[in-house]
Amino acid sequence: MDFKAISAAVDDDFLKVNDFIFKQLHTHVPLIKEIGNYIIDSGGKRLRPLVCLLSARALGYQGDQHIEVAAVVEFLHTATLLHDDVVDESSLRRGKASANEVWGNAPSVLVGDFLISRSFQMVVNVGNMKILKILSNATNLIAEGEVLQLVNCKNPDTSEDQYMEVIRYKTAKMFEASAQSGAVLAQPDSATEQAFATYADHLGCAFQLVDDVLDYNGSADTMGKNVGDDLAEGKPTLPLIYALQHASESEKQLIRSAILTGGLENIDAITNTVKECGALEYTIQKAREKAGLAKQAIDDVSDSIYKEALMALCDLAVQRNH
Repeated sequence: MDFKAISAAVDDDFLKVNDFIFKQLHTHVPLIKEIGNYIIDSGGKRLRPLVCLLSARALGYQGDQHIEVAAVVEFLHTATLLHDDVVDESSLRRGKASANEVWGNAPSVLVGDFLISRSFQMVVNVGNMKILKILSNATNLIAEGEVLQLVNCKNPDTSEDQYMEVIRYKTAKMFEASAQSGAVLAQPDSATEQAFATYADHLGCAFQLVDDVLDYNGSADTMGKNVGDDLAEGKPTLPLIYALQHASESEKQLIRSAILTGGLENIDAITNTVKECGALEYTIQKAREKAGLAKQAIDDVSDSIYKEALMALCDLAVQRNH
């Protein structure tokens, strides 16, 4: 199944989520709506809301609160993108100029703050304390992940375990919260609820691992961001961590220097090293392992088009080129 087929399982729900999102951007401050519309309507796949919708439906949920919860998830994710681009000084997001590139840092940060506060207004309206707890805890851990990444930035001695901790907090946690919140609406037993959380944790890690591969063998046109952005920021992602353990001494020194200083002066040489020492294959294999664990987590869930779509997302996570 490709992404279109996967999302088709909840097409009607998806349309309702989109409508709800834009209604919730209503404000008497025009700049908030302008920036919010710009980034939310910029072509993202909305994977996290999709996971929320599919999880709820896979457990037989028949209500409509999953629409609101999915919109909350997208608002929270969008806020992190706005803040990330400011921290990373990114100029490109989803193939378009980033919001901070267009409007500047201050408006981007403040609109991100607005989206977070509006998210919690929305989740309070849902009236489910368990979901409020899941999403508030997730938001806090994501913030911790951002700080951990900042601490590890320009540190060539970052370990694989430290890297995995960052991506579990920074990326996988919102996937996990999305699936778990959707599942909670169906009021399953605790083991089933946890199965969906575990599924999405592994799925989110798989997506991030492949993202880190694409930073070396993708293209700006397909990815919607600049190739080499992670290296330019001195981020020690798994391909670099592996290369630092398996490349030649001269190549290791080149990579260490690039991480320490940031920048793309030696991007071609480092990309060749990463490819030739097997770092990309190693990272993809780790992504495959995570995708397999994700599938395993929900294997006992009753078969349906929704479960099939969740399973297919695991394959897509590893096979995609953007």
